[in-house]
Amino acid sequence: MLKDMKSYNHLKPGQKGTRRLVEKYGESLLCVRYRYDEKRGVRLKTVEIIVEERPVINPRFKATDIVPISVSFDEMELREQLRVLHARWDSQAKLWYLPYRKVQGTALEPRIAAE
Repeated sequence: MLKDMKSYNHLKPGQKGTRRLVEKYGESLLCVRYRYDEKRGVRLKTVEIIVEERPVINPRFKATDIVPISVSFDEMELREQLRVLHARWDSQAKLWYLPYRKVQGTALEPRIAAE
């Protein structure tokens, strides 16, 4: 439906034509758009509002970061899972290493070791 409509006006809060909407939505109002639907021959007024706001939690790792995974010697299933994922074993550090994108959201994520 929206792809068939042409947006011909984009207003910011406080501009002429937004006063009543600013009164209604206050600080939540981001913009007002006027669209024209040629098929139906109607003009639409749409608003973009903020419905939720929460702090951004910066991830510890990027997807491409190589992270150390701590797995004890007797955890054979986890060690095999790491081999399947092509993790690299460091015998001196006694840690497995693989890209974070392969660990993210799996049972291995809580096992990321602090170096």
